[in-house]
Amino acid sequence: MNVTIDKSLDASGLLCPEPVMMLHKIMREAVSGNVIEVIATDPSTVRDIPKFCLFLGHELIEQKQADTHYFYYIRKS
Repeated sequence: MNVTIDKSLDASGLLCPEPVMMLHKIMREAVSGNVIEVIATDPSTVRDIPKFCLFLGHELIEQKQADTHYFYYIRKS
């Protein structure tokens, strides 16, 4: 992946619904085209963050897992 990350959200240790609520706040503050990196440990984010992006029209550029951490790269619409 070769994109510039404009904002990063570390939601490690937080459980549903906190990671998505925090992502929603950061998205409101971001400008269109910004790329947001989300780091989470809650397995429910695998379901919740892609649905969040689909529902609000943001682009989920990449989603990956490394050990107990989940990484998401989202471009704001």
